[in-house]
Amino acid sequence: MKSFGVHLFFLLFLAAIASVTVQAFTGTYGINYGRIANNILSPDDVVTLLRAAKIKNVRIYDFDQSVLKAFSGTGLELVVGLPNENLRDVSANADHAMNWVKDNVLAYLPDTHIRGIAIGNEVLGSSDEFSGFLLGAVKNVYNALDKLKLSHLVQITTAHSQAVFADSFPPSSCVFKDNVVQYMKPLLEFFSQIGSPFCLNAYPFLAYMSNKDQIDINYALFLPTKGADDPKTKLHYDNLLDAQIDAAYAALEDAGYGKMEVIVTETGWASHGDENEAAATANNARTYNYNLRKRLAKMKGTPLRPKSVLKVYVFAIFNENLKPGPTSERNYGLFKPDGSISYDIGFHGFKSSSADSSLLSLKEIRASSWSGSYSIILTMATALLLVL
Repeated sequence: MKSFGVHLFFLLFLAAIASVTVQAFTGTYGINYGRIANNILSPDDVVTLLRAAKIKNVRIYDFDQSVLKAFSGTGLELVVGLPNENLRDVSANADHAMNWVKDNVLAYLPDTHIRGIAIGNEVLGSSDEFSGFLLGAVKNVYNALDKLKLSHLVQITTAHSQAVFADSFPPSSCVFKDNVVQYMKPLLEFFSQIGSPFCLNAYPFLAYMSNKDQIDINYALFLPTKGADDPKTKLHYDNLLDAQIDAAYAALEDAGYGKMEVIVTETGWASHGDENEAAATANNARTYNYNLRKRLAKMKGTPLRPKSVLKVYVFAIFNENLKPGPTSERNYGLFKPDGSISYDIGFHGFKSSSADSSLLSLKEIRASSWSGSYSIILTMATALLLVL
Protein backbone atom coordinates (compact mmCIF):
# COMPACT_ATOMS: atom_id res chain seq x y z
CA MET A 1 0.00 0.00 0.00
CA LYS A 2 2.85 2.37 0.80
CA SER A 3 4.48 1.70 -2.57
CA PHE A 4 1.19 2.46 -4.32
CA GLY A 5 0.93 5.74 -2.41
CA VAL A 6 4.43 6.80 -3.47
CA HIS A 7 3.68 6.04 -7.12
CA LEU A 8 0.38 7.89 -6.94
CA PHE A 9 1.91 10.94 -5.27
CA PHE A 10 4.65 11.14 -7.87
CA LEU A 11 2.19 10.94 -10.72
CA LEU A 12 -0.13 13.50 -9.14
CA PHE A 13 2.85 15.80 -9.01
CA LEU A 14 3.69 15.22 -12.67
CA ALA A 15 0.08 15.73 -13.73
CA ALA A 16 -0.08 19.00 -11.83
CA ILE A 17 2.81 20.47 -13.79
CA ALA A 18 1.85 19.02 -17.17
CA SER A 19 0.92 21.81 -19.55
CA VAL A 20 0.72 20.08 -22.94
CA THR A 21 -1.09 17.12 -24.42
CA VAL A 22 0.90 13.94 -23.99
CA GLN A 23 2.76 12.54 -26.99
CA ALA A 24 3.78 8.90 -26.84
CA PHE A 25 6.23 9.40 -29.72
CA THR A 26 8.68 12.24 -29.08
CA GLY A 27 11.19 11.56 -31.86
CA THR A 28 10.90 10.57 -35.52
CA TYR A 29 12.39 7.05 -35.54
CA GLY A 30 11.14 4.23 -33.35
CA ILE A 31 11.08 0.45 -33.45
CA ASN A 32 8.72 -2.42 -32.71
CA TYR A 33 9.91 -5.05 -30.24
CA GLY A 34 8.10 -8.22 -31.25
CA ARG A 35 8.92 -11.37 -29.30
CA ILE A 36 7.17 -14.25 -31.09
CA ALA A 37 10.40 -16.24 -30.97
CA ASN A 38 12.27 -18.66 -28.73
CA ASN A 39 15.81 -17.67 -29.63
CA ILE A 40 16.12 -13.89 -29.15
CA LEU A 41 18.11 -11.84 -26.66
CA SER A 42 16.92 -11.22 -23.13
CA PRO A 43 15.10 -7.92 -22.46
CA ASP A 44 18.17 -6.62 -20.59
CA ASP A 45 20.34 -7.26 -23.64
CA VAL A 46 17.72 -5.67 -25.87
CA VAL A 47 18.00 -2.50 -23.80
CA THR A 48 21.77 -2.48 -24.39
CA LEU A 49 21.22 -3.05 -28.12
CA LEU A 50 18.70 -0.22 -28.43
CA ARG A 51 20.80 2.21 -26.46
CA ALA A 52 23.83 1.44 -28.64
CA ALA A 53 21.68 2.09 -31.72
CA LYS A 54 20.34 5.30 -30.09
CA ILE A 55 16.74 4.21 -30.63
CA LYS A 56 14.60 5.79 -27.92
CA ASN A 57 11.01 5.06 -28.95
CA VAL A 58 9.90 1.43 -28.60
CA ARG A 59 6.56 -0.37 -29.00
CA ILE A 60 5.72 -3.79 -27.59
CA TYR A 61 2.57 -5.77 -28.30
CA ASP A 62 1.74 -6.78 -24.74
CA PHE A 63 2.63 -5.88 -21.16
CA ASP A 64 5.31 -8.44 -20.34
CA GLN A 65 6.74 -7.84 -16.86
CA SER A 66 10.29 -8.84 -17.78
CA VAL A 67 10.34 -6.18 -20.49
CA LEU A 68 8.80 -3.50 -18.28
CA LYS A 69 11.37 -4.24 -15.56
CA ALA A 70 14.28 -4.29 -18.01
CA PHE A 71 13.31 -0.86 -19.35
CA SER A 72 13.22 0.61 -15.84
CA GLY A 73 15.72 3.41 -15.37
CA THR A 74 16.90 3.36 -18.99
CA GLY A 75 15.17 6.48 -20.33
CA LEU A 76 13.77 4.51 -23.27
CA GLU A 77 10.18 5.54 -24.05
CA LEU A 78 7.79 2.64 -24.25
CA VAL A 79 4.34 2.01 -25.70
CA VAL A 80 2.76 -1.10 -24.20
CA GLY A 81 0.02 -3.11 -25.86
CA LEU A 82 -3.35 -4.42 -24.74
CA PRO A 83 -3.71 -7.49 -26.99
CA ASN A 84 -6.87 -8.07 -29.03
CA GLU A 85 -7.88 -11.03 -26.90
CA ASN A 86 -8.11 -8.74 -23.84
CA LEU A 87 -10.47 -6.24 -25.47
CA ARG A 88 -13.72 -8.00 -24.59
CA ASP A 89 -13.05 -8.08 -20.82
CA VAL A 90 -11.65 -4.54 -20.65
CA SER A 91 -14.55 -3.18 -22.71
CA ALA A 92 -17.19 -4.88 -20.58
CA ASN A 93 -15.78 -4.04 -17.16
CA ALA A 94 -14.41 -0.66 -16.05
CA ASP A 95 -12.98 -2.21 -12.89
CA HIS A 96 -11.08 -4.71 -15.02
CA ALA A 97 -9.61 -1.82 -17.02
CA MET A 98 -8.66 0.01 -13.81
CA ASN A 99 -6.92 -3.05 -12.40
CA TRP A 100 -5.08 -3.59 -15.67
CA VAL A 101 -3.79 0.00 -15.67
CA LYS A 102 -2.74 -0.22 -12.02
CA ASP A 103 -0.94 -3.53 -12.49
CA ASN A 104 0.73 -2.88 -15.84
CA VAL A 105 1.25 0.89 -16.03
CA LEU A 106 1.04 2.60 -12.65
CA ALA A 107 3.12 -0.09 -10.91
CA TYR A 108 6.08 0.60 -13.23
CA LEU A 109 5.99 4.39 -13.30
CA PRO A 110 7.98 6.56 -13.10
CA ASP A 111 11.10 4.38 -13.51
CA THR A 112 9.85 2.77 -16.71
CA HIS A 113 8.88 5.53 -19.13
CA ILE A 114 5.56 4.17 -20.34
CA ARG A 115 4.36 6.88 -22.72
CA GLY A 116 1.50 5.13 -24.46
CA ILE A 117 -0.94 2.23 -24.51
CA ALA A 118 -1.89 0.66 -27.84
CA ILE A 119 -5.41 -0.77 -27.46
CA GLY A 120 -5.46 -3.76 -29.78
CA ASN A 121 -3.68 -4.01 -33.12
CA GLU A 122 -5.29 -3.96 -36.57
CA VAL A 123 -8.71 -4.68 -35.06
CA LEU A 124 -10.81 -3.04 -37.79
CA GLY A 125 -11.02 -3.90 -41.46
CA SER A 126 -10.77 -7.66 -41.60
CA SER A 127 -12.59 -9.93 -39.15
CA ASP A 128 -15.25 -8.33 -36.94
CA GLU A 129 -14.32 -10.59 -34.04
CA PHE A 130 -13.08 -7.74 -31.83
CA SER A 131 -14.46 -4.67 -33.64
CA GLY A 132 -17.40 -4.17 -31.30
CA PHE A 133 -15.15 -4.12 -28.24
CA LEU A 134 -12.50 -1.64 -29.40
CA LEU A 135 -14.15 1.68 -28.51
CA GLY A 136 -15.36 0.43 -25.13
CA ALA A 137 -11.87 -0.79 -24.26
CA VAL A 138 -10.34 2.51 -25.38
CA LYS A 139 -12.75 4.52 -23.25
CA ASN A 140 -12.42 2.33 -20.16
CA VAL A 141 -8.61 2.39 -20.25
CA TYR A 142 -8.58 6.15 -20.83
CA ASN A 143 -11.02 6.73 -17.97
CA ALA A 144 -8.85 4.61 -15.69
CA LEU A 145 -5.82 6.70 -16.64
CA ASP A 146 -7.79 9.87 -16.08
CA LYS A 147 -8.94 8.80 -12.60
CA LEU A 148 -5.33 8.00 -11.70
CA LYS A 149 -4.20 11.40 -13.06
CA LEU A 150 -2.16 9.67 -15.78
CA SER A 151 -3.99 10.87 -18.88
CA HIS A 152 -1.48 13.71 -19.35
CA LEU A 153 1.40 11.25 -19.16
CA VAL A 154 0.23 8.20 -21.10
CA GLN A 155 -1.38 8.43 -24.55
CA ILE A 156 -4.05 6.05 -25.83
CA THR A 157 -3.89 4.81 -29.44
CA THR A 158 -4.77 1.87 -31.66
CA ALA A 159 -3.05 0.87 -34.90
CA HIS A 160 -4.89 0.22 -38.17
CA SER A 161 -3.86 -1.76 -41.21
CA GLN A 162 -4.61 -0.54 -44.71
CA ALA A 163 -7.53 -2.96 -44.74
CA VAL A 164 -9.65 -0.14 -43.29
CA PHE A 165 -9.47 1.75 -46.61
CA ALA A 166 -11.69 1.25 -49.65
CA ASP A 167 -9.27 2.86 -52.11
CA SER A 168 -5.77 4.19 -51.61
CA PHE A 169 -4.67 5.34 -55.08
CA PRO A 170 -4.54 8.04 -55.99
CA PRO A 171 -4.15 9.16 -52.37
CA SER A 172 -6.89 11.81 -52.64
CA SER A 173 -9.48 9.11 -53.48
CA CYS A 174 -8.99 7.20 -50.24
CA VAL A 175 -11.99 6.68 -47.94
CA PHE A 176 -12.80 4.25 -45.15
CA LYS A 177 -14.62 1.06 -46.10
CA ASP A 178 -18.37 1.11 -45.56
CA ASN A 179 -18.23 -1.77 -43.07
CA VAL A 180 -15.53 0.04 -41.08
CA VAL A 181 -17.16 3.47 -40.81
CA GLN A 182 -19.65 2.45 -38.10
CA TYR A 183 -16.72 1.60 -35.79
CA MET A 184 -14.19 4.11 -37.07
CA LYS A 185 -16.17 7.35 -36.79
CA PRO A 186 -16.98 7.14 -33.07
CA LEU A 187 -13.40 6.03 -32.43
CA LEU A 188 -12.03 9.03 -34.33
CA GLU A 189 -14.42 11.32 -32.49
CA PHE A 190 -13.13 10.12 -29.13
CA PHE A 191 -9.50 10.29 -30.23
CA SER A 192 -10.03 13.85 -31.49
CA GLN A 193 -11.36 14.79 -28.05
CA ILE A 194 -8.34 13.37 -26.18
CA GLY A 195 -5.70 14.42 -28.74
CA SER A 196 -4.65 10.99 -29.99
CA PRO A 197 -3.20 10.43 -33.48
CA PHE A 198 -4.32 8.05 -36.21
CA CYS A 199 -1.87 5.14 -36.17
CA LEU A 200 -1.22 3.36 -39.45
CA ASN A 201 0.67 0.16 -40.24
CA ALA A 202 1.94 0.90 -43.76
CA TYR A 203 3.94 -1.60 -45.81
CA PRO A 204 5.13 -0.66 -49.30
CA PHE A 205 6.53 -4.21 -49.43
CA LEU A 206 3.04 -5.71 -49.18
CA ALA A 207 1.56 -3.19 -51.61
CA TYR A 208 4.29 -3.99 -54.14
CA MET A 209 3.84 -7.74 -53.70
CA SER A 210 0.11 -7.37 -54.44
CA ASN A 211 0.56 -5.04 -57.43
CA LYS A 212 3.91 -5.84 -59.04
CA ASP A 213 2.57 -5.03 -62.50
CA GLN A 214 1.46 -1.54 -61.48
CA ILE A 215 4.11 -0.48 -58.93
CA ASP A 216 7.75 0.22 -59.76
CA ILE A 217 9.90 -1.42 -57.08
CA ASN A 218 12.14 1.66 -57.04
CA TYR A 219 9.09 3.71 -56.04
CA ALA A 220 8.56 1.33 -53.11
CA LEU A 221 12.23 1.42 -52.07
CA PHE A 222 12.73 5.22 -52.06
CA LEU A 223 14.97 4.90 -55.14
CA PRO A 224 15.00 7.32 -58.10
CA THR A 225 11.90 6.88 -60.24
CA LYS A 226 9.43 8.96 -62.20
CA GLY A 227 7.06 8.66 -59.24
CA ALA A 228 3.32 9.22 -59.36
CA ASP A 229 1.00 12.22 -59.58
CA ASP A 230 -2.34 12.72 -57.87
CA PRO A 231 -4.66 14.20 -60.54
CA LYS A 232 -6.97 15.82 -57.97
CA THR A 233 -4.42 17.51 -55.68
CA LYS A 234 -1.73 17.90 -58.39
CA LEU A 235 0.78 16.62 -55.85
CA HIS A 236 3.77 14.53 -56.92
CA TYR A 237 4.93 11.46 -54.99
CA ASP A 238 8.45 10.11 -55.28
CA ASN A 239 7.90 7.18 -52.91
CA LEU A 240 5.09 4.82 -52.01
CA LEU A 241 5.17 5.31 -48.23
CA ASP A 242 4.36 9.02 -48.54
CA ALA A 243 1.46 8.14 -50.83
CA GLN A 244 0.13 5.58 -48.33
CA ILE A 245 0.28 8.12 -45.51
CA ASP A 246 -1.45 10.82 -47.54
CA ALA A 247 -4.16 8.31 -48.46
CA ALA A 248 -4.83 7.99 -44.73
CA TYR A 249 -4.99 11.78 -44.41
CA ALA A 250 -7.50 11.86 -47.28
CA ALA A 251 -9.69 9.25 -45.57
CA LEU A 252 -9.56 11.22 -42.33
CA GLU A 253 -10.50 14.39 -44.21
CA ASP A 254 -13.45 12.61 -45.80
CA ALA A 255 -14.59 11.40 -42.38
CA GLY A 256 -14.36 14.90 -40.91
CA TYR A 257 -11.06 14.57 -39.02
CA GLY A 258 -8.56 16.12 -41.41
CA LYS A 259 -6.55 17.78 -38.63
CA MET A 260 -5.66 14.47 -36.93
CA GLU A 261 -1.98 13.51 -37.12
CA VAL A 262 -1.00 10.26 -38.83
CA ILE A 263 1.82 8.25 -37.25
CA VAL A 264 3.24 5.12 -38.90
CA THR A 265 3.28 2.47 -36.20
CA GLU A 266 4.69 -0.29 -38.42
CA THR A 267 6.64 -0.36 -41.64
CA GLY A 268 9.43 -2.56 -42.91
CA TRP A 269 10.67 -4.87 -45.63
CA ALA A 270 11.24 -8.61 -45.40
CA SER A 271 14.80 -9.84 -46.01
CA HIS A 272 13.79 -13.40 -46.94
CA GLY A 273 10.65 -15.02 -48.26
CA ASP A 274 9.04 -17.92 -50.06
CA GLU A 275 9.45 -18.64 -53.78
CA ASN A 276 6.55 -16.35 -54.60
CA GLU A 277 8.06 -13.52 -52.53
CA ALA A 278 10.96 -12.66 -54.80
CA ALA A 279 11.15 -9.07 -53.56
CA ALA A 280 11.93 -10.28 -50.03
CA THR A 281 15.71 -10.05 -50.20
CA ALA A 282 18.36 -8.76 -47.84
CA ASN A 283 19.42 -6.17 -50.42
CA ASN A 284 15.88 -4.80 -50.80
CA ALA A 285 15.34 -4.79 -47.04
CA ARG A 286 18.62 -2.94 -46.53
CA THR A 287 17.73 -0.45 -49.26
CA TYR A 288 14.26 0.25 -47.84
CA ASN A 289 15.35 0.64 -44.24
CA TYR A 290 18.47 2.65 -45.05
CA ASN A 291 16.53 5.04 -47.27
CA LEU A 292 13.73 5.27 -44.70
CA ARG A 293 16.25 6.43 -42.10
CA LYS A 294 17.52 9.08 -44.53
CA ARG A 295 13.93 10.13 -45.26
CA LEU A 296 13.11 10.57 -41.58
CA ALA A 297 16.35 12.43 -40.89
CA LYS A 298 15.13 15.22 -43.18
CA MET A 299 12.46 16.04 -40.57
CA LYS A 300 9.81 16.77 -43.17
CA GLY A 301 6.23 15.84 -43.80
CA THR A 302 4.40 14.36 -46.77
CA PRO A 303 3.30 16.22 -49.90
CA LEU A 304 -0.21 16.68 -48.45
CA ARG A 305 1.01 17.57 -44.93
CA PRO A 306 4.47 19.10 -45.48
CA LYS A 307 4.63 20.73 -42.03
CA SER A 308 3.76 17.57 -40.07
CA VAL A 309 7.12 15.89 -39.44
CA LEU A 310 6.80 12.20 -40.16
CA LYS A 311 7.10 9.75 -37.25
CA VAL A 312 7.70 6.07 -37.92
CA TYR A 313 8.12 2.88 -35.89
CA VAL A 314 10.08 0.35 -37.94
CA PHE A 315 9.11 -3.31 -37.85
CA ALA A 316 11.04 -4.85 -36.16
CA ILE A 317 14.03 -5.42 -33.91
CA PHE A 318 14.31 -9.17 -34.54
CA ASN A 319 13.48 -11.88 -36.99
CA GLU A 320 10.79 -13.86 -35.12
CA ASN A 321 11.05 -17.58 -35.80
CA LEU A 322 7.68 -18.57 -34.33
CA LYS A 323 5.46 -16.21 -36.30
CA PRO A 324 2.90 -17.99 -38.48
CA GLY A 325 2.31 -17.29 -42.15
CA PRO A 326 4.67 -16.98 -45.11
CA THR A 327 8.45 -16.98 -44.62
CA SER A 328 8.56 -13.21 -45.01
CA GLU A 329 6.64 -12.81 -41.72
CA ARG A 330 9.61 -14.26 -39.85
CA ASN A 331 12.23 -12.07 -41.52
CA TYR A 332 11.51 -8.38 -40.90
CA GLY A 333 14.16 -7.93 -38.21
CA LEU A 334 16.93 -5.34 -38.43
CA PHE A 335 18.80 -7.73 -36.15
CA LYS A 336 19.22 -11.48 -36.05
CA PRO A 337 18.13 -13.34 -32.90
CA ASP A 338 21.65 -13.13 -31.42
CA GLY A 339 21.70 -9.35 -31.86
CA SER A 340 24.01 -9.24 -34.86
CA ILE A 341 22.80 -7.07 -37.74
CA SER A 342 20.68 -8.63 -40.49
CA TYR A 343 22.18 -6.12 -42.93
CA ASP A 344 24.05 -2.85 -42.61
CA ILE A 345 22.00 0.35 -42.38
CA GLY A 346 24.32 2.05 -39.89
CA PHE A 347 23.55 0.18 -36.67
CA HIS A 348 26.13 -1.89 -34.82
CA GLY A 349 25.14 -5.36 -33.68
CA PHE A 350 25.24 -6.70 -30.16
CA LYS A 351 28.75 -7.82 -29.17
CA SER A 352 27.77 -11.01 -27.39
CA SER A 353 31.37 -12.22 -27.25
CA SER A 354 32.28 -9.51 -24.76
CA ALA A 355 30.00 -10.20 -21.81
CA ASP A 356 31.93 -7.99 -19.40
CA SER A 357 31.79 -5.05 -21.79
CA SER A 358 28.06 -5.55 -22.31
CA LEU A 359 27.36 -5.62 -18.60
CA LEU A 360 29.40 -2.48 -18.07
CA SER A 361 27.52 -0.79 -20.88
CA LEU A 362 24.20 -1.71 -19.31
CA LYS A 363 25.30 -0.29 -15.94
CA GLU A 364 26.37 2.92 -17.62
CA ILE A 365 23.05 3.11 -19.43
CA ARG A 366 21.06 2.75 -16.24
CA ALA A 367 23.28 5.24 -14.40
CA SER A 368 22.86 7.95 -17.03
CA SER A 369 19.33 7.32 -18.27
CA TRP A 370 17.46 10.21 -16.64
CA SER A 371 17.96 13.41 -18.54
CA GLY A 372 16.48 16.82 -19.15
CA SER A 373 13.11 17.55 -17.62
CA TYR A 374 12.65 14.00 -16.36
CA SER A 375 15.69 14.33 -14.09
CA ILE A 376 14.50 17.70 -12.81
CA ILE A 377 11.02 16.35 -12.11
CA LEU A 378 12.39 13.28 -10.34
CA THR A 379 14.62 15.40 -8.11
CA MET A 380 11.77 17.70 -7.16
CA ALA A 381 9.36 14.84 -6.49
CA THR A 382 11.93 13.00 -4.37
CA ALA A 383 12.60 16.10 -2.33
CA LEU A 384 8.89 16.55 -1.69
CA LEU A 385 8.55 12.93 -0.60
CA LEU A 386 11.40 13.31 1.88
CA VAL A 387 9.76 16.20 3.67
CA LEU A 388 6.32 14.55 3.97
